[in-house]
Amino acid sequence: MNWSRHFFSCVIGVLTSIMSVAQFDQKNEIIQQRIEYLAENLELEDVVLEQITEELYYFIHHPINLNKTDGENLKQLGLLTDVQILSLINHRKKNGKLISIYEIQAIPYWDLQTIQLVLPFIHVDDKFDQLHVSIKEMLKFGNSEILLRYQRIIEPKKGYAKVPDSILLNSNSFYHGNPDRYYTRYRFTYRTNISVGVTAEKDPGETFFRGVNKQGFDFYSAHAFYRGGKYLKTVAVGDYQIQIGQGLNLWTGYAFNKTADVVNIKKNARGLSPYASVDETRFMRGGAIETGIGKYSLIAFASVKGVDATIQHALDTLSQEEQFASAINLTGLHRTNSEIARKNTLQERIIGAYAQYKSANFNAGVAYVHHSYDQVYNRPELPYNRYDFRGKSLDNISADYSFVIKNTNLFGEIVRSGSGAIGFVQGAMIALDPKLSVSMLYRHYPKNFHTFYAQGFSEGSRTQNESGFFTGVNWKLARKWNLNTYIDLFKFPWLRFQVHAPSSGMEFLAQLAYKPSKQLELYGRYREQRKARNSRDTDGTIKPLEDITQRNYRLNFVYRASESITLKSRIEYVTVSRMSSNQESGLLVYQDIVYKSKTFPVDISLRYALFDTDSYDSRIYAFENNMLNVFYIPAHHYKGSRAYLLLRWTFAKRFDLWVKYGVFLYSNRQSIGTGPEMIEGSQKSDIGIQLRVKF
Repeated sequence: MNWSRHFFSCVIGVLTSIMSVAQFDQKNEIIQQRIEYLAENLELEDVVLEQITEELYYFIHHPINLNKTDGENLKQLGLLTDVQILSLINHRKKNGKLISIYEIQAIPYWDLQTIQLVLPFIHVDDKFDQLHVSIKEMLKFGNSEILLRYQRIIEPKKGYAKVPDSILLNSNSFYHGNPDRYYTRYRFTYRTNISVGVTAEKDPGETFFRGVNKQGFDFYSAHAFYRGGKYLKTVAVGDYQIQIGQGLNLWTGYAFNKTADVVNIKKNARGLSPYASVDETRFMRGGAIETGIGKYSLIAFASVKGVDATIQHALDTLSQEEQFASAINLTGLHRTNSEIARKNTLQERIIGAYAQYKSANFNAGVAYVHHSYDQVYNRPELPYNRYDFRGKSLDNISADYSFVIKNTNLFGEIVRSGSGAIGFVQGAMIALDPKLSVSMLYRHYPKNFHTFYAQGFSEGSRTQNESGFFTGVNWKLARKWNLNTYIDLFKFPWLRFQVHAPSSGMEFLAQLAYKPSKQLELYGRYREQRKARNSRDTDGTIKPLEDITQRNYRLNFVYRASESITLKSRIEYVTVSRMSSNQESGLLVYQDIVYKSKTFPVDISLRYALFDTDSYDSRIYAFENNMLNVFYIPAHHYKGSRAYLLLRWTFAKRFDLWVKYGVFLYSNRQSIGTGPEMIEGSQKSDIGIQLRVKF
């Protein structure tokens, strides 16, 4: 690699970032940093995280009243531990209501760094938070919002080539629709009490008002949601989310495990919540209700929706009784003949209930979930998937708890799967000192442990065939210094995809952050991952395992150069080692310039990045600023550059317009991608336009 050119670019970026002093919009910076922490370990270019961002933005505009909160909305922030939340409640009981926001400095375990982090989302006053909502007040003070979005990859891909119908209808190499992505959403909300909305989306390659989508969009979602009663706590109709326990039994949407925020390993289940996203698989469709009295509550839920599956006929017969599903597809894409043929061919039914006891320092719940299909699911058996679920129905029973005593939060969940296997997770978060916290978690998921919509703490992509022990430490070394570090040791008792024997591995991370002022923040990170994979050296019969070790080194700088301008720089270097091939490496350097003014109506975000990696195996992911509720974390691989420009124009108080243009330029590629996604040439550019109307 041409290190001199990259090193020079790196130095210029760093020096540019340390030129002057001022302030910055801390609220948006905290949200962006939080989302980046949560998303970067997913290693997915496109993720759906609207629920998290919408909640954080809501609390910016409707700060949590520390004199009235019972702690539940503080848990939704994901910025405080249960020990810190209980410490606030106990402080309030002992000393009475807070008179000033400055009193939070006296709350045990609320150190200065924690206070700076949560300050944009909290306030102190004596106003009564109304539980009962009148229709008149709801209509008067409610908020309506319309989102319209258009996105497209500009360069033509092979799958969009114009071919005769005789080829299009008999090939899976071509898409039936155009390369545009259309998105529209209407939503009415009143605080967190009421939400009513409709969402629709067409993915690139899907038809629009023709073909199989004569009704318009390929995906529609609608919901009506109420929260706030004393006895009737929550009602959800249409599409909704449900999260219980620690994610072992039922958890729709994404969940996060290991992040640089090493102490917050506990999942804070939100129970029922409205669904207004475009992930076409990870949600419930039907109805749910939560009732309660005092500290006790009960959630009952039901869901029926179509699932994309490959349907086959046994014994060469076409009778309905002999049909079975051999594969389930979770992409939500319906572009080619095979994808269209799979659409909603399998009906999924879920019913269940969750009973919970909740107090200030102790929560406990039990759940029953019944999951069934209208046809037998019988995927072809291979050695690595021998113990996967096969059948028509599954019944799971679980119990979870969380207990805070003094400076310790103990939590866990245990699930008995319908297969008879028992999986569990047990964790502890301990504040040894206001400046030192430790988290520990052990999980055990047998090879025949079957759950649907599970998002338990894990190294693998599923809550199955894994056990491991995680330990994290957060040490506030001094007022300006903070150290986060963790080590996770894990093993897989049975085979996995591309791992043809039981295996084990580890992951280690250490991140040292330095924040001498509100204007300057920087951190250095070292991350090492070791996992086993099939060796590339094989005689064609036996595939021995070999360890793949990946090491990431990162330096990240944020400097608020003025009240309106923020400069961000990052240098990241990666090495990948395995016995069957030469060591690979990669480098990414980027410079961001973000302009946000209180007086000028246009926000501007710019990035220029250079990258040089030996192959896709040494790729480096980097989070990008984007339009509201759009999350793009592209993989940078091979050799080239990436640049983007994002504009946000706020006008007439009710309108926000986003425009984004980004481009990859590769210096050693004559084509990009493979199959129908292949682009001839060395350039890949994307454009996005979004309009939000509030009224």
